[in-house]
Amino acid sequence: MERRTIGAGALTVGAIGLGCMPMSWGYSGSQRRGEESLRTVRAALDRGSTLLDTADMYGPFTNELLLGRVLKERRADAFVATKCGLLVGEKHLVANGRPGYVRRACDASLRRLGTEVIDLYQLHRADPEVPVEETWGAMAELVTAGKVRALGLCAVDARAGRRGAGRYDPVLRQLERVQQVFPVTAVQAELAVWAPGALDALLPWCAARGVGVLAAMPLGSGFLTGTLTTGGGFEEDDVRARHPRFTAEMMAANQPVVAGLRRVAARQGEVAGRPVTPAQVALAWVLAQGPQVVPVPGAKHQRWAVENAAAAGLALSAADLAELAALPTALGSWD
Repeated sequence: MERRTIGAGALTVGAIGLGCMPMSWGYSGSQRRGEESLRTVRAALDRGSTLLDTADMYGPFTNELLLGRVLKERRADAFVATKCGLLVGEKHLVANGRPGYVRRACDASLRRLGTEVIDLYQLHRADPEVPVEETWGAMAELVTAGKVRALGLCAVDARAGRRGAGRYDPVLRQLERVQQVFPVTAVQAELAVWAPGALDALLPWCAARGVGVLAAMPLGSGFLTGTLTTGGGFEEDDVRARHPRFTAEMMAANQPVVAGLRRVAARQGEVAGRPVTPAQVALAWVLAQGPQVVPVPGAKHQRWAVENAAAAGLALSAADLAELAALPTALGSWD
């Protein structure tokens, strides 16, 4: 698989990552299977998807424990990225950026993952009650202590995918602040065919400073795969059951995006002499946005991890990219 370098520290990862959250949190709990999750992670590593993205809040905690089972045998093959800064309440999430908490959270993640060092430690969300410089300073101390290799910041927002002037201004101000304390190696933000908002300001900022971009939700939480049934509904514990892009009305309204991906996939399949899926086209589009961009699609089944990894070998033409650029952005029930 193609390799990509993220950050000024020249950290090398596979061109496609693996988002591990769906295995333990957020998506259809009835479909989670421990052994299948382990097979999924191993299959991803076998195909060069070295970046494994998790967080202490996924589960909470169980996702890191699951990865720890694979890392016992495959640590040398993996680039481990986890996060701190969010606590899971009964019905809500609470940010915690206190330095003492950050240190304790890192130690706990290291134990659950069964590793001596975390390759990329990310701030999941800044605590509005703690200056971000204090939180970032505590994270920088973990690098000095040898517990962490590099630091990242998450900039994932429910509506950040829509394009518009100034949408990422608060994130850029935050990045400028933490850069004064310790270098940012990577920023994680939503980036997908139907959510290109990060292209306007965030990607240029990162490219100018050698900062990597981890593209979250590059498959639109499953919508861009073309496998979801409009109006099919979601389980109560599935975050999409309450997401404004996933009402039956909005899923129907957004079908032109999937249709465009299918058209490009059909042309690519004719050239390649093998089937190409809409999901692979969606991932190839993300890869085409810059050499520092690494899509991190979530997966909880082995077949999807294998399919996603194969997207690294897909080369979109200029005509393909132009057609995809012309597709509409995601509509949600707020529109």
